[in-house]
Amino acid sequence: MSLTLATPHTRTAAPALAPREQEALRHIAAGCTYLQTARHMGLSKHTVDAYLRRIRAKLGINSTAEMTRLAISLGL
Repeated sequence: MSLTLATPHTRTAAPALAPREQEALRHIAAGCTYLQTARHMGLSKHTVDAYLRRIRAKLGINSTAEMTRLAISLGL
């Protein structure tokens, strides 16, 4: 009998994130707050929050740590 180990959260393709969602994700992963991200992007913090909620919903992510890990794995 052979055993095959698989990682439970393997991603086969890059998620379909809009360019502005990717940019917001990049700033958050770099340690910026929502307000700092908003200022860098020329947006309100509410818009940044909407982008990040959309990312979480698309990818089934619940925390900033998971978003950061995703950003690193995507090379953002």
